[in-house]
Amino acid sequence: MLSPEELKESPIFDGISYESYLSMIDCFQAIQKTYRPEDVAYDFERGGNQVGILERGEASLIRIDEDGVSTVMENLTVGSVFGRSLAFSGGSGDSLEVVCRTSCDVLFIDYDHILKRCEKACTHHSLLVQNMLRLITGKAQALAERIDVLSRRSIREKLLCFFRQQVEKTGKNSFTLPFSLSMLADYIATDRSAMMREMKHLREEDLIRTDGREIALLD
Repeated sequence: MLSPEELKESPIFDGISYESYLSMIDCFQAIQKTYRPEDVAYDFERGGNQVGILERGEASLIRIDEDGVSTVMENLTVGSVFGRSLAFSGGSGDSLEVVCRTSCDVLFIDYDHILKRCEKACTHHSLLVQNMLRLITGKAQALAERIDVLSRRSIREKLLCFFRQQVEKTGKNSFTLPFSLSMLADYIATDRSAMMREMKHLREEDLIRTDGREIALLD
């Protein structure tokens, strides 16, 4: 269960008071679960018609193809939502899982409880739906950005496209990588060693400057 301070930082509960949050858990018959790093918090094949809300920790939405190759589809942070009703299904033979990167607390709500009209006419019900729609819109934007990156032909073009997206968000020529370098390789769907070689070339050509997860775009 979130503390009052944590609730204020969660975008899915924006505008919802702590009292309403506690009432909502009861009204929606929500279930809270705790997971360890590397645990699968949700399997899209067997997960049922639930919506998961990440209350604490970090996780990733992973697609696993028929050959067992994993690709990071989305990085999930506090307030992120996931579920079979909110995502594209994988292709034939592919599977989708939410894998915890750190210890995670997840609140699960049955999708039908969100859709149906609340008998108590709860204000927090409407606010939660509005916040969820806003987050889904953000998911669509993130998907468009990912498609833009993956449509580039070379590793260099993919990296530079992703870096430009990030500096546009910060309004500066530098940014903090939102995940590890290994996850970046997964995000752009390429081999990590090949990606690191390309980043070295970009540094040597004075196109980027790096310091850990801090990256500056110089071109």
